[in-house]
Amino acid sequence: MTRVAAIDCGTNSIRLLVADAHPETGELVDLDRLMKIVRLGQGVDRTGRLAPEALERTFAACREYAAVIKEHGAERIRFVATSASRDAENRDEFVSGVLDILGVEPEVITGDQEAAYSFTGATKELGPVDGDSYLVVDIGGGSTEFVVGNDHVRAARSVDIGCVRLTERHLVRDGVISDPPTDTEIAAIRADIEAALDLAEQTVPLREARTLVGLAGSVTTVAAIALGLTEYDSALIHHSLIPYDQVKEITTRLLHATHAERAAIPVMHPGRVDVIGAGALVLLAIMERTGAEEVVVSEHDILDGIAWAVAADAG
Repeated sequence: MTRVAAIDCGTNSIRLLVADAHPETGELVDLDRLMKIVRLGQGVDRTGRLAPEALERTFAACREYAAVIKEHGAERIRFVATSASRDAENRDEFVSGVLDILGVEPEVITGDQEAAYSFTGATKELGPVDGDSYLVVDIGGGSTEFVVGNDHVRAARSVDIGCVRLTERHLVRDGVISDPPTDTEIAAIRADIEAALDLAEQTVPLREARTLVGLAGSVTTVAAIALGLTEYDSALIHHSLIPYDQVKEITTRLLHATHAERAAIPVMHPGRVDVIGAGALVLLAIMERTGAEEVVVSEHDILDGIAWAVAADAG
């Protein structure tokens, strides 16, 4: 057994998993799983730089996580940074800040590495499927990863369609978010998504796998709404099956709702209120492109994949 700490810092959120990994049994036992919306990618698509206030929000979360890691006595830590920090001109400032706080240097990974971690985290407990493949889609804030494989990754691609990036690109004018989006703005988001799917399909056979596995906050929030939950419950959401018709109905409702109406949804995290419409539309477009009748929702994702990688290194 190895006690590990894994941190995933994306465009919208930063998450921590402290767990005991049991490589012989394939079991990962959670001790603490935390998430904070820090919006590190605020404005990166437009400016190419990490904003000072976004860096400070992220560093504040890192300080809290450092205390949790120390409390649990994790033996090894890995900090993985994804889309926003890949794109930023001033990422060195981010790297040095994390190193000062946590004592480890963040690994700014490639989209392909991100995809591989996501696939491991999402499918390790599902196991291989006879004569079929999984299509794992991880809809993040800045990018979406597509991975096809069974017991290992066969093809992967990361494309720049994430809920934050699409929202900032198409729904923000002079610092104000459309409330609700117009049909023209929604069509522009959809066009971006379709172009990105064309790009992903050059590398990943999106229509080949019969099992679609969806990861990250946009997907789990749609699932929580579909399940009619009055509060967010990871245990009920994990491995739930959400049919296409429900995804379509919820996506349409979210895109045409006002900020106040979305914020009033009981399972809606405050940090997702303004970006959930774009994230749900990415999921819907993927299901339509692949012909998927349902999506298997996983609460285990890149964070779990990072934890397994740390444990493997320790072994």
